[in-house]
Amino acid sequence: MVDPARIFRLNDIDWRAGCVIYWMQRDQRAEDNWALVYAQERALEMGQPLVVVFCLVTSYLGATRRHYEFMLKGLQEVETRLSDFSIPFFLLNGSPAQVVPGFVNQIDAGLLVTDFNPLRLSMHWKKQVNDEIRVPFVEVDAHNILPCRTISDKMEYAAFTLRKKIEKSLSLYLNDFPGLVAHGPNNKSSFVTKRKAGNGLHQSSNNWSEINKSFIPIDSIAEVDWMVPGPKAANLGLKNFLDNRLESYCTERNFPHKDGQSDLSPWLHFGHISAQRVALAVQKSIRNPESKKAFLEELIVRRELADNFCFHNHDYDLFEGFQPWAKKTLDNHRDDPREYIYDTEQFEHGLTHDDLWNAAQLEMVHSGKMHGFMRMYWAKKILEWTHSPEEAMAIAVYLNDKYELDGRDPNGYAGIAWAIGGVHDRPWGERKIFGMIRFMNYQGCKRKFDVERYIRNVRRNMLRKTEM
Repeated sequence: MVDPARIFRLNDIDWRAGCVIYWMQRDQRAEDNWALVYAQERALEMGQPLVVVFCLVTSYLGATRRHYEFMLKGLQEVETRLSDFSIPFFLLNGSPAQVVPGFVNQIDAGLLVTDFNPLRLSMHWKKQVNDEIRVPFVEVDAHNILPCRTISDKMEYAAFTLRKKIEKSLSLYLNDFPGLVAHGPNNKSSFVTKRKAGNGLHQSSNNWSEINKSFIPIDSIAEVDWMVPGPKAANLGLKNFLDNRLESYCTERNFPHKDGQSDLSPWLHFGHISAQRVALAVQKSIRNPESKKAFLEELIVRRELADNFCFHNHDYDLFEGFQPWAKKTLDNHRDDPREYIYDTEQFEHGLTHDDLWNAAQLEMVHSGKMHGFMRMYWAKKILEWTHSPEEAMAIAVYLNDKYELDGRDPNGYAGIAWAIGGVHDRPWGERKIFGMIRFMNYQGCKRKFDVERYIRNVRRNMLRKTEM
């Protein structure tokens, strides 16, 4: 039932009898998950038990309490849903290179399955785990509608080059999911037996209270209050978007002073909802065809272009990852005088001379969200107000990953690289500092949308949070 194009073998070890493990990483949900579907297929085919594990890693790419609380609440829901199908869920704590192989060996597994993630750290973990196990290891792309490894074998130059490939193949992959089936009472009893044997593997449920106390970082980056984590909330959020904002999406999504975006990106980032499920729902909607087209362009083409960029370019968050023309033009303007220079702390606290930029930064700090249009302006001004493109990239990535609820994501890295380094863009007219990188300014924003209203909205929301 899982398309072979989604499946990539990470080693050539022969199949053998033993428990099937799904090492959940990026796609944190029970339903609409091709990796879990594949793992259950193999387990049923071989008559073996199935278990899902998630590895809790401290200090993951600068993630804060905001991110861990959101993730752990979603995982708690995943555990509950998996129990409906008699599938045990284990939280492992520590370095994946150590705890995942240890778990594989401890339960005498016959197959390890995981999901696809193009980021360097995840790819490194998989290699480390693969070096330590002696069972088949399979990766299934459960995140992209069109599997990243299959749809293109190179880094695409721009959206239009990937769009052509997507249009040719979309109908092959955009189909509905099979449902999970109950794995049977014997699935859990196999782990009870191992507990009686003395290895302590079985647990009826994870102790979430203790996990939250011991694992969530202690910092000042508070949990968001406008979005509820987990697959159930994600599906309700999708319904709300379809009912109330999809109709006007094509006309209002680029106006930061309006509530015109889908707000689905945090749920998509944590895998609480499948992009494929979202696309199917939008396709079936009777809403404005132009809005449906515009949204699917963002959900499929732009989102999967970001995965393509990070998968084929390991310098996706560095100056070295820019195209040669962009590096050359930025090098030519390194010594251009800057009217303003700010350090990381001034940026972080929204202490620039630009009230629009400050509002965007403070919106992100307090709500974990910045409007998509403002993300472009925000990153470009960091380039304009720092000493070098390398410094601009480092500051933008740091702030994005620290405060954005959907930070540490290919979309964020590709978006910052677009704004600062012209990735997926073309050369424009030359000007100081930017060279031929596309330029944005305050006056252009004022012509596009109601800047003062946007700033007032941010301040009002900040005041509301302060009074709570």
